[in-house]
Amino acid sequence: MSILIHNRLRELAAKGTKLKCIVDGVAMSGGSLIMCACDEVEVNPSSLVMIHKCWGSLWGGYNADELRALASEYDAWDKAQVSIYKRKCSLSDQVISNMMAKTTYMTGAEAVEKGFADKLLEDAEPLDIAASADKRSLFVRGRQFHLAPGMFAPDTIPTVKTGAPAPAKTNTNPPAQTGSEGGKTMAKNLEELRAENPELAEALMSEAKAAVSAFADGGTPAPQPGPDAVSAAVQAEQKRIQEIDAVASLYDAETVKAAKYGENACTAQEMTYRAAQKAAQQGKKFLGDLEDDTQASGTQGVPAAGDPGTPPPAETQTHDQRMASARAEVKALFGKEEK
Repeated sequence: MSILIHNRLRELAAKGTKLKCIVDGVAMSGGSLIMCACDEVEVNPSSLVMIHKCWGSLWGGYNADELRALASEYDAWDKAQVSIYKRKCSLSDQVISNMMAKTTYMTGAEAVEKGFADKLLEDAEPLDIAASADKRSLFVRGRQFHLAPGMFAPDTIPTVKTGAPAPAKTNTNPPAQTGSEGGKTMAKNLEELRAENPELAEALMSEAKAAVSAFADGGTPAPQPGPDAVSAAVQAEQKRIQEIDAVASLYDAETVKAAKYGENACTAQEMTYRAAQKAAQQGKKFLGDLEDDTQASGTQGVPAAGDPGTPPPAETQTHDQRMASARAEVKALFGKEEK
């Protein structure tokens, strides 16, 4: 899709349209291809541009020929991307290919230096960009962007600072598991959690206080939980979510969401047990319905193909008796006895 958008923009440029791109935050992956379609690219000093080689996810069984064919397809995609970047930055194919292979991140100044951008907006409003503690997310102007699986922010990008503003909320409900990294808690301690997710931090504090109060003596004030206790609770919650994510692909989204955020949230082990119970109940119901359908169809009384069925009863009349019966039937039909 990004290459298609790039080509349509180049068609507009060929017809005389002046294309200008301003990178307010990030232009990564396909976004960098679209950026390079513009004749003029302006970037902030703290903007990020990222390029990488084509990649995809595989699921199933493949032989060597099929994998080689897929690798050839990926090589073709990489060549197409190199041609787009080369038109903009004029670097050699080998240099661009090496940058893509390393999944290169460039700040605004570096993008201008290498020719991917044309102008650095020195007077632009500073744009704070920080990475999560595990380098799996970027925070740009208070909004969180999850990097693709297997990708990590470079060490040159600072991690979230204590007391940094929390990302803007776009949805108050916890997201369902869909294979992405959405919904994971990135903070490693209480302060980072407060910056990243104030609601979750307060909820954990309340739970910790309630737990301490439950053990307090009648007239003795309950001790307040310290940072270590809350950090331990945060780490335990992170571990629970991570263990569920590790096996989430085996279950439907509803089961995973209920285990993470449901009224009876549970561990990965409990989720597995619940899923097994659910599967057993569904299997029992299926077998019962199948038996009921079989009984209702009456197929049990249908003989197999080629079965002669019940043999006719053995002959009890003699030859003379059968002839007498035949004459009586003829007389009854024609009114006279057969001669």
